[in-house]
Amino acid sequence: MSTEPSQSGIAVTKDLWTEVDQYFSEILLPADPILDSVIEACGKAGLPPIAVSPNQGKLLQLLVQLMDARSILELGTLGGYSTIWLARGMRPGGRLITLEIDPKHADVARGNIARAGLQSVVNVRVGNALEILPQLAVQRLGPFDLTFIDADKQNIPAYFDWAMKLSRPGSLIIVDNVVRDGAVIDPTNADPNIQGVRRFIDQLGAERHASGTVIQTVGTKGYDGFAIVLVKPEA
Repeated sequence: MSTEPSQSGIAVTKDLWTEVDQYFSEILLPADPILDSVIEACGKAGLPPIAVSPNQGKLLQLLVQLMDARSILELGTLGGYSTIWLARGMRPGGRLITLEIDPKHADVARGNIARAGLQSVVNVRVGNALEILPQLAVQRLGPFDLTFIDADKQNIPAYFDWAMKLSRPGSLIIVDNVVRDGAVIDPTNADPNIQGVRRFIDQLGAERHASGTVIQTVGTKGYDGFAIVLVKPEA
């Protein structure tokens, strides 16, 4: 990776990003044997190491607490690491529905969620999110105070449509991995994930009922970023 000097004269590299992430985590995030065991269980099960970082997980928890969220929808459970962060931020009596397409991942997540003592709070649903989301609407399980979208990127526009339908004025929608190492700015990139993110950004820019921005991030997960969207109050 190429390096660039910072104002301090230190070469900016991914190794530095990782060290800074670890520095903040060690001081601001107390030791958590449960979350450590979740990461270990995911590794033993062969799940891809693509969960949010500890600092990102804490950010999700803080956003849930700021929202005073009682109902959360998550798209993309993986091993349940982000699910646990989200669920821990909810007020007592809250509920979280998380959708996962891979049955193996869902089984690992259920074990991890039970290990965290959250099995009565979290409902893991297995299947194609675009088939489950209409069911949630029919079952009147919305509106959700917060939706976290961290699933396949080519379908983000459709996921965002459903997130809007299942939200209320004042709800928060967070979409992860929208910078893609900066590749998002290349309109000629044929990667379906890149094109999905670009369609979502255009969609968000034209959405009259929501206001959002994108924050670029660096750290143990490399160079990426997330969108934060607030559903606007009705006129």
